[in-house]
Amino acid sequence: MNLRNSTHVTEFILSGLSSDPNLQLPLFLLCLLVYLVTLLGNFMIVLVILMTPILQTPMYTFIMNLSLVDIMYSSVITPNAIANIFSVNKTITITGCATQMFFFIDLGSSEAMLLAVMAYDRYLAICKPLYYAMLVNRAACFQLLIFVYTTGFVNSFIHTCCTFALPFCKSNKINHFFCDFNPILKLSCKDTFVNQVLAFVVAGSIEVGSFMCIIMSYICILSALCIIGSSRRSKSLSTCVSHFTCVALFYCPLFFMYLRPNSAYSVDKDWVVSVFYTMIIPMLNPIIYSLRNQDVKQALTKLMPT
Repeated sequence: MNLRNSTHVTEFILSGLSSDPNLQLPLFLLCLLVYLVTLLGNFMIVLVILMTPILQTPMYTFIMNLSLVDIMYSSVITPNAIANIFSVNKTITITGCATQMFFFIDLGSSEAMLLAVMAYDRYLAICKPLYYAMLVNRAACFQLLIFVYTTGFVNSFIHTCCTFALPFCKSNKINHFFCDFNPILKLSCKDTFVNQVLAFVVAGSIEVGSFMCIIMSYICILSALCIIGSSRRSKSLSTCVSHFTCVALFYCPLFFMYLRPNSAYSVDKDWVVSVFYTMIIPMLNPIIYSLRNQDVKQALTKLMPT
């Protein structure tokens, strides 16, 4: 990754979550609690799936990967944000900032595609049950996951390299609590139109393409559910509702943040949305799956000490 063009600035200063001394302790405790619940909930999902033979299926393999992505996604942002709450000097090196942005985009892109893969998996299980075992075998799962993570890596690598190839000479203060794409572009003394178009086209293709795959899968699923038996319909609806809830929570703030003109950027609005999708969503996903999924709840009950 070539960072030599960023010679005017050697480090960035993050604005942090809040500069109000009265809010620092409540924010610290709240963010720490959210992060610990995120780790506990997602590690619980991973552990339950790994230790329960009946859950060794493609659907739960994808759920486990979603939990692993959420753990890393939250860990890229939250610990540093918590540490900066009481810090007077909220500095981060250019290399550290580039690394944080790289993993943030990488994991965000991977989660978007992983949700699409999970929707397609549910489509095959409900609409093509006779072919499901043949189409979604272990090799197919592995190939899908490799595709998801490779595409996320390539997307992130392109954006990070193009962003940090820009010269930064306006200021070194990022009006955000982490190194995000739009706030960093604001600091460049060079025209960023190409970067904005690249982000809109490449990242937009991944996000919109994944979202359209999810919508098309659910249209087919809803059509199939209208004609199957009530007992099978109930179980299918349970897994689909959990997944679609996670999809709605993930995509609503994502579209608001990135699929819009750069002129519509607002620090105050984006701060709230950023907290939601970097801290709250990774915490909610395991809760949604564990509360609505009977198989997970039963497996968790068996693993709990009596």
